[in-house]
Amino acid sequence: MRFFLTIILILNVSFVYAAEKKLPETAQEIQLSFAATVKTAAPAVVNVYSRKLVAARKSLFDDDPFFRQFFGNRFGQSRPRVQNSLGSGVIVDASGIVVTNHHVIKDASSVRVVLADQQEYEAEIILEDERSDLAVLRLITKGETFTHIVFADSDEVEVGDLALAIGNPFGVGQTVTSGIVSAIARTNVGISDFQFFIQTDAAINPGNSGGALVDSLGRLIGVNTAIFSRSGGSNGIGFAIPANMVKRVVSSAKVGSRVLRPWIGAQIQSLNAEIARSLGLERPDGILVRTAHRDSPLYAAGIQRGDVINAVDGTLVKNEEHFRYLWGNKEIGDSITLSVLRDEQILEYDVEMHGAPEEPPRRTTIVDGNVPFTGAEIMNISPAVIEEMSLPLGSVGVIISGININSNAQAYGFEVGDVILYVGDVEIKEVADLLQTAERSQRIWRLSINRGGRIVNSIVNG
Repeated sequence: MRFFLTIILILNVSFVYAAEKKLPETAQEIQLSFAATVKTAAPAVVNVYSRKLVAARKSLFDDDPFFRQFFGNRFGQSRPRVQNSLGSGVIVDASGIVVTNHHVIKDASSVRVVLADQQEYEAEIILEDERSDLAVLRLITKGETFTHIVFADSDEVEVGDLALAIGNPFGVGQTVTSGIVSAIARTNVGISDFQFFIQTDAAINPGNSGGALVDSLGRLIGVNTAIFSRSGGSNGIGFAIPANMVKRVVSSAKVGSRVLRPWIGAQIQSLNAEIARSLGLERPDGILVRTAHRDSPLYAAGIQRGDVINAVDGTLVKNEEHFRYLWGNKEIGDSITLSVLRDEQILEYDVEMHGAPEEPPRRTTIVDGNVPFTGAEIMNISPAVIEEMSLPLGSVGVIISGININSNAQAYGFEVGDVILYVGDVEIKEVADLLQTAERSQRIWRLSINRGGRIVNSIVNG
């Protein structure tokens, strides 16, 4: 009797297993594939070819700071050469709006886009947003309309969801790879200011940058942007910028040339286990406000130093990167509600979001003449510039925001982001101060520069 019952149990288990996992039986089941998904999304994925001029130095000594210090640019001007790069992009509007990675088209002098059906178009760059590593292009057309992709709500993406990556790896042509969403809210990847990525195991390789990561319905859930690899090939760890962030940048491109984001105006940090314990928290979720600028929306709403922000409009905040992502997806003029822990009490504050003020005005200027700064684009530092260039909250003075190829500024080794503190004994508080010093004819220039928080003092020949 016991043997008979065992047989029945085995048969029952086998029947249940067979009901859950069975071989395909009909022609339709055998032919199930992702072909329909690919047909929906693939026509909107394009190849992006960019050309840019880069300096090719004549002399081996040009990169030597010792020789530059004593001999300046006497070894001859750099000769520009053309550098080509390849990436992918996604058509997101029927009028021919294409989104790609910023690093694909950075410093490009011309951009060409090749569609899935091999049609070619010149494209103009209408927005570059280095902070998110996104750029928006417009195809130069005669009024044609294009197949475009539909945005999904990337906040609804879950680990285990199907994911297809479409792009042009290694320039071999449009390629589709499949996988799943391996993780969401990946941070500390080091790609952009908004470090909040969708991770997938769908194979992504060089050339896929700017391509589409789509769901089972062919909707865009992210723009492929980076891989984790020691060899340069795919190891099954790829990262995509969430579609909601992409949609935000594309919307800005349709009305202007840059993304206007709400200003946080505060120094914030993720909680760790030690800080969480000191605050009586079981988990290190949320962010700690270290200080807030007096003109910031947080300060205006009543947020204080030492407050812990643990939710934005009811969404629990995991860490600093998550908070910046949630904040960055809002529009200027929006009102949000923050849940704040203060003195073991949960308080709620309504925050009116606004942009960073342009005070003082940036007065963007390119230095001319024949001085070490010639060819450098400089501007006054304001809260808006601090936000755009990710500077420390209290930064003041004059910053180098661009450097022309083959200029004195490039030859003398200045870098974008350098904050000019002193020229000789003159403190550089605003653009006018530097322009006045640049009018002087000097044989020796004594300079003091803040480079990434490090003070660099140098003496160069004029």
